Amino acid sequence: MSNRWPVLKQTPLLQPRLSISDVSDDPSSTLFADDLSNPLIGLNLHVFSLVELGIVTRNFSRSSLLGEGGFGPVFKGFVGDKLRPGLKAQPVAVKLLDLDGLQGHKEWLTEIIFLGQLRHPNLVKLIGYCCEDEHRLLVYEYIAGGSLENQLFRSYSTPLSWSKRMKIAVGAAKGLAFLHEADHKPVIFRDFKTSNILLESDHTAKLSDFGLARDGPEGEDTHITTRRIGTRGYADPEYIMTGCLTTKSDVYSFGVVLLELLTGKRCIDNSRPKRERNLVEWAKPRLKDPRKLDRIIDPMMEGQYSTRGARKAAALAYSCLSHNPKQRPRMSDVVVILEGLQDFNEELVVRPFVYVAPNDEDGFGRSGWKECGENLVPGYLENYPSQRGA
Repeated sequence: MSNRWPVLKQTPLLQPRLSISDVSDDPSSTLFADDLSNPLIGLNLHVFSLVELGIVTRNFSRSSLLGEGGFGPVFKGFVGDKLRPGLKAQPVAVKLLDLDGLQGHKEWLTEIIFLGQLRHPNLVKLIGYCCEDEHRLLVYEYIAGGSLENQLFRSYSTPLSWSKRMKIAVGAAKGLAFLHEADHKPVIFRDFKTSNILLESDHTAKLSDFGLARDGPEGEDTHITTRRIGTRGYADPEYIMTGCLTTKSDVYSFGVVLLELLTGKRCIDNSRPKRERNLVEWAKPRLKDPRKLDRIIDPMMEGQYSTRGARKAAALAYSCLSHNPKQRPRMSDVVVILEGLQDFNEELVVRPFVYVAPNDEDGFGRSGWKECGENLVPGYLENYPSQRGA
């Protein structure tokens, strides 16, 4: 008979962090979810009821809807001691698992295991969760600036300056370096992309959406073998080809995002000319040619960027995108290089530039959020127990 209580494995004293493999991920089990709140496990999280989260999101109404991703819809709410004594008053983002979506119970549990234990200024903070019947929800700190994807690619967004792009790159790099190299078992993010980088109002970057994260190799192991999964354009080709996942897989994805920051172009865009649809294939050969580099820098910066800084950032992106994972830098080295580029702001020079109007034919600007119906998001909470009937 299988034991559905989480069984904590013996772990070395230097690496006591709970792993996803230490807890049952059987979605039919309620015991494991109750035990996640046990302080002995080390998850300092609030366990919310579905009714409580309905209160803070106005019954999951459309007016509270922030957007929708692979996990499901995300709603804005506000929590405080009126909801629960001792709870810090703050805005929150409530993510509701879509049972018919791209992610499921295991990804929900993975977020809790990782973000319930890992704390860093460049990781989004998980405040709590809800597990009632088939409903699975996560409650995060609210990040006012939204995603880098929206700020970089939406046609109506204010263009990001060179200094802001470098600040975002530094913050995201620090988040990955913490996951890979801090004094805990290494974590491989596995889905690093612009939509998973949230921005504070001052453009501090925070990594979000840990549903696909995995524990990295330990000891003499050089990689872990896992099913191939990721986002087209961002996923490491070596990982996709072999199934061997390492921290250098995240480094490749970081190189793609850095290239997007430099060019202002999505990594995959079928509306572009055929030879330009894959950004890495088109732009990588140009990164080491100073004469061609200026032609691929985002025209939305209107030529206001550091020449030396752009060349160094391009060389770094080129290194991160190496086909040989061993030739890619560590994220801690990436942080050092990028922090140096922030000192080049005084060299900003206005250059001639050509403005290229963004393609907005799909009606979504340069984003792609789905629009949901009135009031309750259809199909997600058909059995939601409203507070009036509770």
